[in-house]
Amino acid sequence: MRNISDLIEQYLKHMLQDSPEGAVEIQRNDLADRFSCVPSQINYVISTRFTLEKGYLVESKRGGGGYIRIQRVELPTLKMIQGHIAQTIGSEVDQTAAEGIIYQLEEAELISKREANLLRAAVSREAIALILPTRDEVRARLLKAMLITLLAK
Repeated sequence: MRNISDLIEQYLKHMLQDSPEGAVEIQRNDLADRFSCVPSQINYVISTRFTLEKGYLVESKRGGGGYIRIQRVELPTLKMIQGHIAQTIGSEVDQTAAEGIIYQLEEAELISKREANLLRAAVSREAIALILPTRDEVRARLLKAMLITLLAK
């Protein structure tokens, strides 16, 4: 059985998919009521599953009429993606950022679930058993090479 965080995430993604402008505005308390959870659960889901690395822009307005706006950031064309990857990753990348990039490409269906899983395994701390900052440098080189090759298919 899926947990409440997964259900909230899927609900929000479904709302985003159905939105013509690719953005939704929600009120945290309304969403918490809908899922019978505390508002902090909504904050947790949004802050961990709707990050910029995963392809989402989140803004919030506090106060009585406050809201949380989630917007999907679309990836550019393939050549621009390859250039973006080379530039974004730079000379080093930590595991969280690497997984965020992989997640975004998988969500955009530019890589398959299997390819994403292989990439995650290859850039994991366990696979690159080196000390920092060497580990982040090796991860950046591996990730850039693998993604540019995969996206050239």
